[in-house]
Amino acid sequence: MADPAAQLICDADVLRDGGNGVRFEIRLHGETAAAFVIRHGGVVYGYLNRCRHVPVELDWQEGRFFDGDGGYLICSMHGALYLPDNGYCVAGPCRGLSLQSLAVAEHEGRIYYLPQADGA
Repeated sequence: MADPAAQLICDADVLRDGGNGVRFEIRLHGETAAAFVIRHGGVVYGYLNRCRHVPVELDWQEGRFFDGDGGYLICSMHGALYLPDNGYCVAGPCRGLSLQSLAVAEHEGRIYYLPQADGA
């Protein structure tokens, strides 16, 4: 990876469309924050692991971010549903808000977080 600040998250083959995500930690505003990556439609997406309604982590079991059908990201506390490709909430108490997306990249079979692209 050309970006020296890039943070290795996992091997790319760990992520499957609509399957379990991978949790990791980032530094955000000088503090450690939980984050995750998922794969949807063949593309990898990264988000801050924080519901927009109440600041709780989304996964009800580690890595379980998708609903039963694998079509939406779901909050474990209130059932808010988010579109996996942009984090937009389509149902629940935070409807109309979006998860905070994170810059991630898939490169040579690995997934990386790009903190400089996020201003971190």
